Amino acid sequence: MAELNETPRQKMMGILYLVLLGLAATTVTDHVLDAFQNLTDSLKETSKLVGESTENRFKSFEERDLKNSPDRSKPFYDRAKKVQTICKDLDKIIDADIKELIEKGEGLKPNGEVNKRDDIEISPNVMIVHKKAIELKAKIKETIVGIKSCLDAKDTANTTVSLNVKDPAPREGIKTSWEEDAFGDGIPLTAALTALAKIKSDLKSSENSVVRKILANSIETDLVLDEYKVIAVPKSNYILVGQKYEAEVFLTAFDSKKNPEITVNGQKLEVKDGKGLYTAAGTAPGDKKYTGTITVQTTDGHKKDYPLEEQVYKVAPPSVTISPTAMNVFYIGVPNPVAIGAAGVADDKVHATISDGTITPVSGQVGKYEVNVKNMGKVTITASGELEKGHSSVLGTGEFRCKRIPSPHPTFGGKGGGNVPLGALKGQTKLFAKLEDFDFDAKFVVNTFKLIVIKPRGGDPQVLQANSGNLTPEMIAAINGITPSTRVMFDNIVATGPDGVKKSLDPITFTAQ
Repeated sequence: MAELNETPRQKMMGILYLVLLGLAATTVTDHVLDAFQNLTDSLKETSKLVGESTENRFKSFEERDLKNSPDRSKPFYDRAKKVQTICKDLDKIIDADIKELIEKGEGLKPNGEVNKRDDIEISPNVMIVHKKAIELKAKIKETIVGIKSCLDAKDTANTTVSLNVKDPAPREGIKTSWEEDAFGDGIPLTAALTALAKIKSDLKSSENSVVRKILANSIETDLVLDEYKVIAVPKSNYILVGQKYEAEVFLTAFDSKKNPEITVNGQKLEVKDGKGLYTAAGTAPGDKKYTGTITVQTTDGHKKDYPLEEQVYKVAPPSVTISPTAMNVFYIGVPNPVAIGAAGVADDKVHATISDGTITPVSGQVGKYEVNVKNMGKVTITASGELEKGHSSVLGTGEFRCKRIPSPHPTFGGKGGGNVPLGALKGQTKLFAKLEDFDFDAKFVVNTFKLIVIKPRGGDPQVLQANSGNLTPEMIAAINGITPSTRVMFDNIVATGPDGVKKSLDPITFTAQ
């Protein structure tokens, strides 16, 4: 029933889920995993609110229509209850799958995240290998048919049933099934839980939409509004400073042909299709509260007020993550890779500056930068972002230490000293300075060194000087003439690294064998 309508909120969440799934297929970062968790929390909140709306609709219908007109209302009520039963059967299967995945993922953390959220083997093993996804898909199809059978033919085309198990369109010529796309290879555990939370949310929305449609068909043209509860459904209960809080404020049952008057915190809202959109700027962090009133006109011409219970939402300061991708310091003379991301702000809307040095975006890699520093000490990176179009705000800062590149170790013939065969020394023409176990490609050039050759049977040592890393002809001749037990020393070695600083290196000594 994919041809049926979806609400803008459902479309938004569906698109966000597909985007996150695409990101997870390329690289599973903490940023992506956090986004999955935030989406799951939002889906759970939506399911809760929509479920409460459905129960309130049943309660209102029972206390008014079923009580006042049982003969006319009972058939509609029974059909709506059948829809609820069908949906509960699928809901139990979804909850069982969620429970098993969480158990396999070693339970939940205090913040509600599953412990092994980045594991990419649990979901395929539980859902694909053990065919849980195939069973779920079959039950969803059965549920769609069951829900559809409860609707009048005239209502099918314009009633929202969001459940959908169609296989996705081929990507780069590769076909995949719905179950593989949602739970298969490469899907982290947190993404699988998000997929189940989305199915659960779609199920609640479908149930609500169909129940409301069935019960609405029993109401006469002159709708009498009494004992109705006002609810507010926000797009999010968590926003950043500078963003706007948005919520739909409406009655759980209403006449779309008669717009009520809706007032929130003294502000009269624009009303369309029986619903008003309330917006408030997030100017400062903290808990925000609002109340309101919906005024409707009854069939006898009088106006009746319905109060909106106090609503609370949080405005949080923006958070930013600035982390070197190689290590926790910046080194002078080499490009230092850095990744910068801010919760709630698109990566391409984040801009970075540095207090001393340069920070340059990496071409073709959104959120990735290269930092170059010249001086010892500390630097501060400041990240700014567009929370609203045309308005940039500071999202956060990060402080990092700047250090010089460590000293390299001299090598000759690939070795750093000790007892070596004659052949390992003879024929070599250059002294090198190399860094060991260093994360950057930092090259050093030997400027000067002294060669000392000490023969085994006494005599004055032979001392020769070079003004580059290359051996002089005299040095080559001296080394080619050595015999076993001859000691060859390289001393007074000076090398220059990419930061332009000259370093005195430790001497190395070889004994010819």
